[in-house]
Amino acid sequence: MNAASAILISAIAMTLIVGVRYLIVSGAFALATRWRFPGLYAGLDPQIRREIRWSLASAAIYGIPAGMVAWGWQNRGWTQIYSDIHAWPLWYLPLSVLFYLFAHDTWFYWTHRWMHRPRPFRIAHAVHHASRPPTAWAAMAFHPYEALTGAVVIPLLVFSIPIHVGALGLVLTIMTVMGVTNHMGWEIFPRFMWRGHLGAWLITASHHQRHHEQYRCNYGLYFRFWDRFCGTDRGVGSFDER
Repeated sequence: MNAASAILISAIAMTLIVGVRYLIVSGAFALATRWRFPGLYAGLDPQIRREIRWSLASAAIYGIPAGMVAWGWQNRGWTQIYSDIHAWPLWYLPLSVLFYLFAHDTWFYWTHRWMHRPRPFRIAHAVHHASRPPTAWAAMAFHPYEALTGAVVIPLLVFSIPIHVGALGLVLTIMTVMGVTNHMGWEIFPRFMWRGHLGAWLITASHHQRHHEQYRCNYGLYFRFWDRFCGTDRGVGSFDER
């Protein structure tokens, strides 16, 4: 098999993985929502179908570069991903996870804030905000232009910042879980994670809910650092009783 065919197969495989991961994780949290708050998504079936369609299209946009990078890592050693846990000191493992999360959060904050300028919002980001209210299926409901801005960040990071393959898996898991839980319309995490000293710096659904209510605030993904530093933090929101 030549390299082009192998890269194509890797891209298709990663697209399927991203799509199936989305369906499983979003589906699980949607079921949890129906169990915890029956009727919360009542009347939203057309919106949910739209969210799923956009999200599966986004899965391909995320999966293609991820598949190319995965092939390059395994066959050409292009990336800084390592599998030997002793290649770097053990203390670097958690540090690398924090590096990736902070870098991703920084990229997300500034691209997300840019997406709220009138023209980018009208062209692309309005697709995501068409979910009123957002549901557990909305985390990847992006216009392709917006999906592209999110799809490149992790592939770019693995070329520049060393990370163990297991730590990278943890980063991707956190990314997936936070993306879904921030949109599902209720707070799944304990109070100390969104109130008090820890909650002052972490983003959960209570914080992101206010972004979907007011638009011009709370742009972050994992941490409130950039929102607080730039004066765009408006605290936590509330959830309508439906």
